[in-house]
Amino acid sequence: MTTEALEERVPQTHAGDDVLEDMVSETRQFVTFITGGEVFAVDMAPVQEIIRLPEVVRVPLAPASLDGLANLRGKVLPIISLRRMFGFPEKAPDDTTRAVVIDVGQSLGFVVDRVASVVGVDPGQIENVGAIRSTVDTDLISGLIKGVGGHAIIMVLDFEKLIAREFAHIAGIAKGSAMAAGLTAGSTDDAKEAVASDELQLVSFHVAGQEYAIAIADVQEIVQVPDTIVHVPHSQSHVIGVMTLRSRLLPLVSLRRMFGLPDLPLDEKNRIVVLALGGKSVGVAVDGVSEVLRVAKSCVDVMPALLARDGDLADISDICRLDDGKRLVSIITVRNLFDHSAIKEALTTVNDSDHNTGADAADLDEHLDDDEQVVVFRLNKEEFGVPINSVQEIVRVPEELIHVPRAPAFVEGVINLRGSVLPVIDLRMRLGLPRVERTDNQRIMVFLIADVRTGFIVDQVAEVLKISKSLIEPSPQLSSGQGRLLSRIANMEQQKRMVQLLEPAYLVEGEDLTTLAAVGR
Repeated sequence: MTTEALEERVPQTHAGDDVLEDMVSETRQFVTFITGGEVFAVDMAPVQEIIRLPEVVRVPLAPASLDGLANLRGKVLPIISLRRMFGFPEKAPDDTTRAVVIDVGQSLGFVVDRVASVVGVDPGQIENVGAIRSTVDTDLISGLIKGVGGHAIIMVLDFEKLIAREFAHIAGIAKGSAMAAGLTAGSTDDAKEAVASDELQLVSFHVAGQEYAIAIADVQEIVQVPDTIVHVPHSQSHVIGVMTLRSRLLPLVSLRRMFGLPDLPLDEKNRIVVLALGGKSVGVAVDGVSEVLRVAKSCVDVMPALLARDGDLADISDICRLDDGKRLVSIITVRNLFDHSAIKEALTTVNDSDHNTGADAADLDEHLDDDEQVVVFRLNKEEFGVPINSVQEIVRVPEELIHVPRAPAFVEGVINLRGSVLPVIDLRMRLGLPRVERTDNQRIMVFLIADVRTGFIVDQVAEVLKISKSLIEPSPQLSSGQGRLLSRIANMEQQKRMVQLLEPAYLVEGEDLTTLAAVGR
């Protein structure tokens, strides 16, 4: 049987399916394949399908044999290299490379060099392993098939032993899911406690070289500029147009135009800050998002009466003084912003385009609990997310970190954050990823871990995103460290994105946490 015919025959077959009922009951059916020059077989019953090698998302802290996670018709599928599991030399995939999807309590895809055929074997033809000489660990072989399918010897793999040896935590998915739910609730409690303090939490961004900020509570999410923006005829110049955000219309306005600053075309560096007030939402285009700040109220001054103006420029209500007054951030009040004629015009534009906008907004408010708001950041090409309530703040990486004598090796150094010592850890190193040179895009994300405020360097903070809880599922439990730290994954099939959701409480544990607390004193 050819590989093409096999792929047509095998997909989505299980024990008891019609395809098996047509086969002779006295024989056992095996899928045979070649990896590293050896011929293997697996019982056909647990084989769900055979697919071409998909694109994968890399997973930190996972066993080395895991290529990554793939999206298979809306389901997260771990892709595992059999060559790596057996210690065979690496080989670049080609047109014959396939992933054999096997149900071992959960679906796993095993990468093989080539699928050969389906063979029927009489039980009497299956021999014990005995003293076979092979490059494969014979503990993983359950039997030998001789003289079948044109092969002298076919080794029958015991996938249960194979998985138990390197992926012992796959059985812990349910426990990991419950743990993740409890941890998320804990993070929320920490955030509520932080909000009660004498500080403001702000999202800062820049427009034409000037820095502005908005209270994080008023920011629904921060997204990239969409590919399609519908420009509305006869609207005010401040109104960019209308975009679609999760099946609803969102009006867009330009802060550059609203503030009378030189206009520039939008590109990949711009961001859309989605603001909400009273069931209405609007997207505000900014040049780029800078940081999430926690600012003592003592550092915030009311806009001087001489500079405050009525009408369209009354949006800036306060000035925040940072870095001993060397850095001034203008705080925009969303309620004032929604009184701006440009915002009113934009909302009217959407109402004219969709008479159901008001109903949609009310419906959105009723279902806010169906979404989870996360801060998305990048390490290399992979996307990770943390609950927005767990983020204390996001700050720039200074030119030099202060190195502390006798500090633990995993601490890059410390910085002075508003008079407090903040230990800083490179998240790449924590997750076992290669170190990279410092760049302007890198940021320090600050979390409170067991009452220890700690900063983690990430490659780039991308956006604040609302993700429907229906798209979030337990991540395959591939190792103890990965299972606790990266216990969930947002599988956004339509956007062809997977965001691995990280639980900050497990970034530092045990003795490391005790040592870290001493550094921050």
